[in-house]
Amino acid sequence: MKNKLSALIIDDEELARRLTREFLRHHSDIEIIGECDNGIQAVDSILASEPDLIFLDIQMPKLNGFEVLQATNRQQGVIFTTAYDQYALQAFDQHAVDYLLKPFSQQRFDEALNKARKLIGQSDSSIQGLIKQASTNIERILVKDRGQTFVIPTAQIDYIVAQDDYVQIHFAGRSLLKTQSLAELEKQLNAEQFVRIHRSSIIRLQALKCIERASKDSYQVVMHNGTILPISRSGHDRIKGML
Repeated sequence: MKNKLSALIIDDEELARRLTREFLRHHSDIEIIGECDNGIQAVDSILASEPDLIFLDIQMPKLNGFEVLQATNRQQGVIFTTAYDQYALQAFDQHAVDYLLKPFSQQRFDEALNKARKLIGQSDSSIQGLIKQASTNIERILVKDRGQTFVIPTAQIDYIVAQDDYVQIHFAGRSLLKTQSLAELEKQLNAEQFVRIHRSSIIRLQALKCIERASKDSYQVVMHNGTILPISRSGHDRIKGML
């Protein structure tokens, strides 16, 4: 383990961030490299600085703590901090690094920090479990584009198509590319709202206008925005069962 561990404090409450800073003063091997007061800022900071430790609140503006993990694919060095015991129980069931229920003491904080030190550099399946849980039926998708982070509500998506190692998300009259496979994104979307109509495309059912015959043996979908997409035989059967 290196001499100094970098730490990022993520909490929308100034008093909570100040308390974490105060508790960290007793640990000379920890260097605070930044603070964030909302989820979007947290995603940008994690991706830019890749801190060893993250002190992460759950309920925050723009994105919650679980969405931050999902967006950054963070898998280790996370200590959760929250005032909500229902999330604490969920985290302990997943054997998280640790979960601090506000208000917590210096002693309780030190215990969590010691656990995190031991786990740094190891593959932490507990955090992977939380990420998988967080990514189920996501309501927003984060996309990094030209130095900006865009938050796309899934309710605004019309359709998604595969583009090599990317997916192209079409929404609200525009589109953005995200580095992710279509199969992986499909698992994260609500199966009652989205359907895979082809090996290369997924549509949101409410954005669908109609299904029409393209030829004697094939069909296509027409979206409300006028886009026409091919539909496979299995996709046709799948979508008929949902309408």
